[in-house]
Amino acid sequence: MALHYNLEKVHAISENDTDFVLSILKVFIQDIPLDFFQMKEAIKNKEHQNAYSFAHKIKPSLDLLGMTIAYDEAICIENWSRQKGKKKEIKDTYKSLEHHLEKAIKEIKKDYNLL
Repeated sequence: MALHYNLEKVHAISENDTDFVLSILKVFIQDIPLDFFQMKEAIKNKEHQNAYSFAHKIKPSLDLLGMTIAYDEAICIENWSRQKGKKKEIKDTYKSLEHHLEKAIKEIKKDYNLL
């Protein structure tokens, strides 16, 4: 049972095509950790435009997988990036986003027996 993600939108666009759903999930667990890492590094290095780009890049995946809190956190990071905020202002947000991503990825891997 999915607690940290919701595949309702994925099933709707895939018309319950299991192979399509699995391909979406595989791309998510492969690409999102790297994109998040690059976003986190951009925040640490005060590279606001890069932080914005990576937050913007992961947003559609978060939305597609029904991760509303993580999606809202990505929006906060985008807004912070546009305002060229200070690292301490966004630290808790990206740590929370990291937590949500880790939980969802772990759960997806377990639920779908993905490595």
